[in-house]
Amino acid sequence: MKHYTKLIRPYLIWSIVIIVVPLLLIILYSFTTGGNELVNIQFTLKNFKKIGEPIYLDVMKKSFVLGLISVLICLILGYILAYFITRFKDSTQDLLILLVTIPMWINTLLRTYAWISLLSDNGLINKFLGLFGCDARTFMYTDFAVLIGLISDILPFMVIPIHTSIRKIDRSLIEASHDLGANNFETFTNVILKMSIPGVINGIMMTFLLSISTFVIPKLLGGGQYMLIGNLIENQFISVGDWNFGSATSIILTLIILIGLTLMKKFDKEEKEEQDA
Repeated sequence: MKHYTKLIRPYLIWSIVIIVVPLLLIILYSFTTGGNELVNIQFTLKNFKKIGEPIYLDVMKKSFVLGLISVLICLILGYILAYFITRFKDSTQDLLILLVTIPMWINTLLRTYAWISLLSDNGLINKFLGLFGCDARTFMYTDFAVLIGLISDILPFMVIPIHTSIRKIDRSLIEASHDLGANNFETFTNVILKMSIPGVINGIMMTFLLSISTFVIPKLLGGGQYMLIGNLIENQFISVGDWNFGSATSIILTLIILIGLTLMKKFDKEEKEEQDA
């Protein structure tokens, strides 16, 4: 046991340096004022109260609205895709899920620049529309562009948990439903949909948390005019230099993420208990 403790010690030290120390600094900055040099600091709650100002509440509102819309679209597309993937044999399912996850291997920044080349005024989409005599349309720097970027980025995180839940359903339950006279729609709503709810909840939580915390996609596809929570935090640290308010906003976002992860863990536990029963 002591041998394993010695082996893991360097990883613990490294984790403390790159995770615990920065987190403690963020907590310190969020409850203090006096700049980012940790001199003449004073403890205060005004950084958190500042979030309640109308301009920042609008940022929160915009983030949640775009997040909910992107999650709703991802839920519809993701459930349909996950359901039809489960209709294939296991080996084919593994291949299809691999294809779903391949875009995640590419850096988010590169994928966003790819959408810029597609959605720009001289992009491939407008060139394609031009073949049919359609006038060029402005897609960039709109809600549409930001939503497209968000959906393409977070969709795999909706498909995978839903697919996992549907795949775990005992096929004998579906067969029993048909034997009892239920048609395909009744079987889907009363068996498949109900038993896949934990995967749906996990997918919703994951995609929502990712959509409200991102800052690269709104910044590039929104042309800098879209200020979401992630962009607000980035600006406070990089452009404005108000590390205290940026840290307080980061703490709020962290709490939202922790609540989401707690709910995900709860549904995972309930799903496991149901399977064991």
